[in-house]
Amino acid sequence: MSKNKLNIILIILFLAWSVVVGRLFKLQILENDFYQALAQGQQNRQSFLTGTRGEVFFRSSDFLAYNSPIYHAFANANRITKKEETAELLTEILDLEKDFLLERLERESSFVYLKKDLDKEEAEQLIDQKIVGVEVESAYERRYLNDSMAAQAIGFLGGEQIGQYGVEGHYDEILRPQEAITKWGLAGQLLGLETNETSGADLFLTLDYNIQFMAEELLEKAYQQYNIRSGSITVMNPKTGEILALANFPSFDPNNFSQERDFTIFKNSVVQKMYEPGSIFKIFTLAAALDQNKINPETEYQDEGFIQIGGYTLRNYNRRVFGKTNMVDVLERSINTGAVFAQRELGEEGFLDYFERFGFFEPTGVDLYGEVFSQNSELKKGYEVTFATASYGHGINLTPIQILRASSALVNDGRMVRPYIVERIVQGGGEIKAESVFSNSVISSQAANQITAMMVSTIENGFSKQAKIPGYYIAGKTGTSQIPWSVLGENKRGYSNQTWQSFLGFGPSRDSEFMILVKLDNPATGTAEYSAMPIFREMARYLIDYLKIPPDYDV
Repeated sequence: MSKNKLNIILIILFLAWSVVVGRLFKLQILENDFYQALAQGQQNRQSFLTGTRGEVFFRSSDFLAYNSPIYHAFANANRITKKEETAELLTEILDLEKDFLLERLERESSFVYLKKDLDKEEAEQLIDQKIVGVEVESAYERRYLNDSMAAQAIGFLGGEQIGQYGVEGHYDEILRPQEAITKWGLAGQLLGLETNETSGADLFLTLDYNIQFMAEELLEKAYQQYNIRSGSITVMNPKTGEILALANFPSFDPNNFSQERDFTIFKNSVVQKMYEPGSIFKIFTLAAALDQNKINPETEYQDEGFIQIGGYTLRNYNRRVFGKTNMVDVLERSINTGAVFAQRELGEEGFLDYFERFGFFEPTGVDLYGEVFSQNSELKKGYEVTFATASYGHGINLTPIQILRASSALVNDGRMVRPYIVERIVQGGGEIKAESVFSNSVISSQAANQITAMMVSTIENGFSKQAKIPGYYIAGKTGTSQIPWSVLGENKRGYSNQTWQSFLGFGPSRDSEFMILVKLDNPATGTAEYSAMPIFREMARYLIDYLKIPPDYDV
């Protein structure tokens, strides 16, 4: 073993030893009397501690999920001979009615709860009194420090002490006491993690508290301004895959999850709900055609406002007609027929190939509970009209996390990065850090740069000007699509008048620090230009200031 490796192991062991010594000092010196009395009070019960569940932290090390000690008072009524006197004494300590306590003490039972969730002072007094037949048991309660903040991302600890949804569900096994140890393998053994450690592993997330807070504030604003039914904002570092914010509206309080009646609120819509992305998808259609040199940004075609395919008439939004135009205009003005033109140049087999390359037939592998994905079976049937509508994001189903993963290829010279939310796992004195995982090249770096420049032009010169931030080149694209009746629970074919409105953007375009996807469900606006886009701009402006990103040019 090299000297450097030996030094590292010694340092880790020293840190682990320091933590253990610190905890022992706290337990054995500072709170010795209380815990010694508590242990003595439990000696007559056939029970043992099984350890505590691992805790969850924001990347700043602020608590997100933690274990709060709780205490319960119970009695072995069969051991209590002076029930009247005992009830009188307990009345003063537990602040309960004497008749209530007496009724319980007169039961013929070896175990009966007197009071649950004692505060520490009550527990200490009860232990100090050493009342025959009355004991205190300790346990831990799972608590979530920020109420509804990041609720769908964290999930909750449900019945039978099993993690449900979010991180709690996905990482349930290693968060559990004792079971975490077996997950470390040889590295864990070398660090001494094969000991009788009874606490689960702690998780440190990639979520940034301040960015998460801002994202949730903006969703609340979207509700107030646009009366959205639901929505999400996801912020990712597109160069690493780290999820910096994952916000859903409406949310819930994991501390009181049992009070919810609509269980669908527990679902994380970013990974567990699909939607038709609309015109956001044009960036992938054009990127594929650019990659195959079937088009270039200046390729021209004649737009008549509609195109007929197999008896179907496909039109531009609001029946607009643009005449002679090029591929840059297709993004700037979000022209449906232009996306169909690019798809046809690419060909059906080519389009299907890139659909697969971008990962739209598979899950992303994000480390969150219950990720769903669509087989997009209608597209595989090979109907010409289905390929045409898919080219501009209709008739296909994707999740926001799939879109973010695919879009990361535009930032990473054509390679996608897998999104992830747990930055490191800590158990005892050992630590495992997440690493960015990249796909093979999906498109060439040239095609990635070309489509990015076209997306920048969309904000600088096109319909997305409201997203412009002076001093910065931001790449972006809107998406608006109608919601099918089936999604709304109606037994009807076709589409309702309700809409999904979204905006995808990243910046600065030359060296992107952030990627944002805003998705709003049925806002009271016609298109994403008036809902998701201004929300995106506020989020991007905040990130530029918060991350201290220098400008691309002087204003």
